[in-house]
Amino acid sequence: MRSRLAARSARLVLAAAAVTALAATTTACDPDDVADAGSSTAPSAVASAGSGGSDNSSSDSPSTSGSGTGGSGSSGSGSSGSTDKAGDSGGGKKGGYGQSCGTNDLDFTVTSESQAGGYYLVTAKAKSGITCYLEINTPSVSFGSGADGVASPVGQGGEDPIKLTGSAVAYTGISPKTTNSNAGKEFEHVIIATTDDDPNPAELKLPDTAEVDKPIVTNWATNRAEAVPVIV
Repeated sequence: MRSRLAARSARLVLAAAAVTALAATTTACDPDDVADAGSSTAPSAVASAGSGGSDNSSSDSPSTSGSGTGGSGSSGSGSSGSTDKAGDSGGGKKGGYGQSCGTNDLDFTVTSESQAGGYYLVTAKAKSGITCYLEINTPSVSFGSGADGVASPVGQGGEDPIKLTGSAVAYTGISPKTTNSNAGKEFEHVIIATTDDDPNPAELKLPDTAEVDKPIVTNWATNRAEAVPVIV
C-alpha cells in the first residue's frame, strides 16, 4: 500500500515538474516567438508601406502630370487671350465699337441760337458705353411728316466720319425758315435721324415754337461755329 502511494506521489511530482518545466519553456519561448513574429512581419509591413508609397507616388505622378498638362493646356489655350478676343468682339457688337451711329445710339439736346437770324443748334452725344461713327455727314431733319417740312442740306461744315464716345459731341444747325414771306407752319418738335432710312428717328422738343418755311440743315461738325446755317 505504501509502495503504491509512494509511486503515485512520485508520478505527481514528476508531472508537476514536467508542467513547471513546460510552462517555463513556453514562457521562455513566447518573447522569442513574438520577436520572431515581429521580425518576420516587420519586413512585410515595410515592404507593404514601401509598395503603397510607391503606388501612391506613381499614381500621384500621372495625376500631377495630368494636372500640369491641364494647366499648361489652359495657359496654352490662352484663356486670358481668348477673353481679350471675346471682349473685343463683344465691344464691336454690343458696346458699339466700330459701328455706325444709329439715332437711338445718341442723346440729343436742342438750344435756340440768335446768329444768322436765329437757328436751332442740335448737339449729339453717344449714350453711355457706346462708341460709334457718324458716317453719313448730313442728318435727316424734318418738321412734321410733309415734304415741305424736310430740311435741305446746305453742305457747310462737316467732317467724315465723326467718332462719338464719352464726352465727344457733334453739332448740326437747323434754320426753320429761310424765306421773307409770312407763309409757314408752326411746329413744337423737330424730327432728326442719322440716316434717311433710320427706323428709329428722334422727335426733339424745341425750346420755342418754330415757324417753318423751307428749312435748311448743316452737316455734322465737331466745331459748333461750323454749325451756323447760312445759305450761300
